[in-house]
Amino acid sequence: MDKYAFTPEECGIRIDKYLSEKITSQTRSSLADLIEKGGVTVNGKTVAKNYKLRAGDRIEVTIPDPIPYEAEAEDIPLDIVYEDNDLLVVNKPKGMVVHPAAGNYSGTLVNALLYHCKENLSGINGVLRPGIVHRIDKNTSGLLIVAKNDTAHKGLAEQIKEHSFTREYRAIVVGNLKNDKGSVDAPIGRHHTDRKRMTVTEKNSKNAVTHYEVLERLKGYTYIKCVLETGRTHQIRVHMAYIGHPVSGDDVYGIKKEKTGFEGQCLHAGKIGFVHPVSGEYMEFVSELPDYFEKYLNKLRNKSL
Repeated sequence: MDKYAFTPEECGIRIDKYLSEKITSQTRSSLADLIEKGGVTVNGKTVAKNYKLRAGDRIEVTIPDPIPYEAEAEDIPLDIVYEDNDLLVVNKPKGMVVHPAAGNYSGTLVNALLYHCKENLSGINGVLRPGIVHRIDKNTSGLLIVAKNDTAHKGLAEQIKEHSFTREYRAIVVGNLKNDKGSVDAPIGRHHTDRKRMTVTEKNSKNAVTHYEVLERLKGYTYIKCVLETGRTHQIRVHMAYIGHPVSGDDVYGIKKEKTGFEGQCLHAGKIGFVHPVSGEYMEFVSELPDYFEKYLNKLRNKSL
């Protein structure tokens, strides 16, 4: 059980908002649910999530221990671009979650990898994310590297840390970019009220750099290439929205009710390059645009004629 005291300036703040700023390991919605279930008391009594703090309030929070869970192997087809004894490169389809989490305990890439690789996955990221060195979002398609052992995992992770890891994406963004080339250098951190979102902020953030290049200009849209210098959560999506050109179809950072014909953002991890952590050989792999991307691109081209 944790106890919290607050300053006079914080009087009048909703308790779910207050706790979401104090307990960064939980989302605001999960804390609201905890409040509703009686896991939070004020002056020894349960309250509603919209309770507003008053002078002298004593807040106590009891967060239950997480339910133990270990990802299970599932026979799910994988599009494997490359594989050896140390790693594999997978072409992830749009709509597939990378690793199990609340609400997605099956049907993920990790479930498929456990079936394909058996026991041959690095254990650095634990039982829920074995082999996962880096991630791409559920509705982002494209290339992902998986480590089969801890040595490979550490070598790949070090390259990501040093920004020597090549990651190139293709995206369709809303609007007409002013310049043919550019960079977005803006730190990214958790949104201060919505813990599921990321945002450009100076508070509790990490540096983030995205380079972009226009590939084709369309009516109301731009087809671009993005190269990541850093790899923050939702980086391209956040950065493009920040400069006023959100990724088309992005239902979190983009235009609401935009009609694309598919779910989520039009974003594809098309190229990945790295030095093999064991052999020392530089390797590079390319994934062609998937059908959903090609069809949408051709649809916009026809509208631009």
